[in-house]
Amino acid sequence: MSSFLARLEAHGATVTEALDRLLPPVEGPRGQVIEAMRYSALSGGKRLRPFLVLETAALFGLPEAESLPAAVAVEMIHCYSLIHDDLPAMDDSDLRRGRPTLHQAFDEATAILAGDGLLTEAFAVVAGLEGHRDPAIRAELAAALAAAAGAAGMVGGQMIDISPARGGLDLEGITQLQRLKTGALINFSCEAGAILARAGVAEREALRAYAQAIGLAFQIADDLLDALSSPEELGKPTGQDAAMEKATFVGQLGIEGARARADALVVEAAASLDIFGKKAKSLRETARFIVERRS
Repeated sequence: MSSFLARLEAHGATVTEALDRLLPPVEGPRGQVIEAMRYSALSGGKRLRPFLVLETAALFGLPEAESLPAAVAVEMIHCYSLIHDDLPAMDDSDLRRGRPTLHQAFDEATAILAGDGLLTEAFAVVAGLEGHRDPAIRAELAAALAAAAGAAGMVGGQMIDISPARGGLDLEGITQLQRLKTGALINFSCEAGAILARAGVAEREALRAYAQAIGLAFQIADDLLDALSSPEELGKPTGQDAAMEKATFVGQLGIEGARARADALVVEAAASLDIFGKKAKSLRETARFIVERRS
């Protein structure tokens, strides 16, 4: 696992450097929104979604430089979603990644604009000439990213999450919520490498199955961390779902049941990668990391 963590950190540093380059500071009144975008995008985090882009592309022998634009774009989308999730109109959180949320560090209007800016820049990155030399691949990436981030994906999931019906969801309901709010972007992250490589149907289906398993495992692990960790350990508020009486995997399955389900999903995720053999070692380790992480 130490070599995996080193790989995760190295990829994360590469993505951070690219974000720094793509979001240079700007002088004048417009500079505040750029500063806010940088505050969120350069604040660290696991960089798990871009890691998945880079690692799935590596399965097909693609160099990092070829998959980096898609990796950076998905991290921009993820950072935008965190900014908006933290707003008073959504989760009303004051802490993210161990420091004040963006609307606390700046103001609500700047936070909204910074999120909008990152969302828009993500599509500029994948659709631009650096996204891929083939315009058809760039178009496919942009369409897939839009589907994952929009009303049929992450935005739709967030709507369910803040709706009055959220508290009454059963296990099937919260699983569907997860597939949209968290899973859709993870699905894109795993499929992006296959899109870039023009992979065949079998390889794409294998990566979709892997993505669905780790996406669900990720949310179960999040629910466990929220129930068992402190805000200091996670770098963000805990216990909010329970306080708001929202249905969660822990609430439905219990602590041990949730752990058992997450472990079963790790096995399922690893099995879906059999088609890739030893080349998928890092992705198998990713599945295990997702359920064993502490933040």
